[in-house]
Amino acid sequence: MTATIDPADFFGDAAIQDPYPLYARLRSAGGVHRVGDSEFYVASSWAAITDVVNRPEVFSSNLTATMTFTPAGGVVPFPMDGVGGRTHILVTADDPVHAAHRKLMVGQFTAKRVQALQPLITRIFETLWAAAAYDGTIEWMGAVANRLPMSVVADLIGVPEADADQLARWGYASTRLLDGLMSADELAASMAAIGELSAYIATRLRVATTSPRDDLMGVLAQACEAGELDAFTAQLILVALFSAGGESTASLLGTAVSMLATDAALQRRLRDQPDLLGVFIEETLRLEPPFRAHYRHVLGDTELVGAALPKNSRVLLLWGAANRDPAHFEAPDEFRLDRPISKAHMSFGKGIHFCLGAPLARLEAATVLRMVLDRTEWFEAADIGPWLPSVLARRRQFLRLTLS
Repeated sequence: MTATIDPADFFGDAAIQDPYPLYARLRSAGGVHRVGDSEFYVASSWAAITDVVNRPEVFSSNLTATMTFTPAGGVVPFPMDGVGGRTHILVTADDPVHAAHRKLMVGQFTAKRVQALQPLITRIFETLWAAAAYDGTIEWMGAVANRLPMSVVADLIGVPEADADQLARWGYASTRLLDGLMSADELAASMAAIGELSAYIATRLRVATTSPRDDLMGVLAQACEAGELDAFTAQLILVALFSAGGESTASLLGTAVSMLATDAALQRRLRDQPDLLGVFIEETLRLEPPFRAHYRHVLGDTELVGAALPKNSRVLLLWGAANRDPAHFEAPDEFRLDRPISKAHMSFGKGIHFCLGAPLARLEAATVLRMVLDRTEWFEAADIGPWLPSVLARRRQFLRLTLS
């Protein structure tokens, strides 16, 4: 019989703010749990999650429903599109649709193109830093971490940088649709943000079809003109990029700076040994993945590490739990700069859906952190905000720093 977890434990504030004790209990009790009496399950061990991503013929990436926690303490599904529906794109699509979408975009994420964005990242950081860090303090999330990634995404896609702040508001609001803890008013606001962002993108995409250009908007517009893609799907891809593209890097920038601001020995070591910055970023990603989890839809009755999963159930893959699995990592809860394979984590996913934008997120983090260290003698946390109330996104609501 498959073990269960009380929804109140999974969605409770204690688990939202620090899920890792709960994850450890889940792993030790088998690695797969049913959430209450719902159709949802959570996978928490490295072995279970690896098995899921290695069997896409059984575990579809189609996002057919998400969990919503009810006031009565239960879980109900928030329905999305059905299996094979046309709204499934990129990370929520299965092959061959996923492969076709990825093929269209991969040229924009080559190592050469990503590296060419470094001067832009530097310029954006310098502008944001100068505007916010002039008096020895800065609210890092609002001033830099939440804004810089969206400005980079705006350039990559091909929309005016002047629109980046509005796009950030829409993008971050749209990701809240998957939080699992939204009130009716918050849900309405999220839906409205998606509608406004979609309308903005639709207008820009129509313009791009009449003026060929070498950005992501142009690539998708050309695919529409050639009949390789329809406009609706192109819009969905762009909405997803504005949402997830900003979220993941904003989270990484917030978490990395928070770790340095609260660990004097770690900050001193990076200042003395800047060549460790890359390893530091990977260990930050391992311990605090930008996205806590992603869903899979079970296409047929199956077993997962001994647990029976019925057809049409859903499994939430807890990346953060796998990244701290003692069966895979030595001393998994410790922050170590000497791990033998620093990138051996699941924070950018695993398998065919490994994050296309991972190299860009790493470049943004490395560039920004290096500049923060260069422009300060020291910084400390004055006030650390709570984590967002979400079972998917893992991002600080605010982070106030004092600068020397």
